[in-house]
Amino acid sequence: MNGLLNDLVSASLRRDLEDPELPAATGNRRSLLEALRGRQQLSLLAEFKRSSPSDPCFDASVQLVEQLQRYEQAGAAGISVLTEPTRFGGCLADLRTAVASSELPMLRKDFLVRPGQVRESQAHGATAVLLIVRCLPGNQLQELVSACRDVSLEMLIECHDEQDLDRALPYGDAMIGINNRNLDTLCIDRDVFTRLAQSVPAGRVVVAESGYAEPCHLDAIVGLADAVLIGSALMRGGDAAAFQQHARAIGDPS
Repeated sequence: MNGLLNDLVSASLRRDLEDPELPAATGNRRSLLEALRGRQQLSLLAEFKRSSPSDPCFDASVQLVEQLQRYEQAGAAGISVLTEPTRFGGCLADLRTAVASSELPMLRKDFLVRPGQVRESQAHGATAVLLIVRCLPGNQLQELVSACRDVSLEMLIECHDEQDLDRALPYGDAMIGINNRNLDTLCIDRDVFTRLAQSVPAGRVVVAESGYAEPCHLDAIVGLADAVLIGSALMRGGDAAAFQQHARAIGDPS
């Protein structure tokens, strides 16, 4: 790990846990994995994040609850909430608010490196957590997978290259995320998804991440992805409904 990614992991290691014993939110929240499953119809995993080191153009006036309502009205299948505080301006309170205001499945997106952070995510109502292979060398990925299984949290395991994918695929109960963004350089190459997705078995849920700034960008991932995670484009004022309508149109065999 270099540069920004190393800083984010170091900050995550220093971060105090927030009420890891807090009872999890209850209710009949749907599985994120099942909500996204199906390559015949591309699903939208819509993200709320307050800022990003790769994008200074977010609309600071966007309110979390109102933004989630727009995502629901657009037909999003799930919500991603970015809780990293040092470079993305997020917090667990955002996750808690999202859980209280929407019945959609909730992904906690952060740079998790400790099993306690998995339990913390479950306590704050997450349906699933992001596990970034690059952040979890050695046996750390296995440790966090085991922690997720212990508390019945679903997993989106994120990959950026073939080596990452080789480490992620053995965990058959996890969703596979393929991130077009190089987390060391922040550069985006949408060909990363189309290349790596060829190696993901048809029965696995696979999510395309980063770089889908316009609805037409979704054309290249039809049939390869179950879902697309879109954050920056929506936080810059993009129309979630336009992305969802385009996804439905290109997935309609008629």
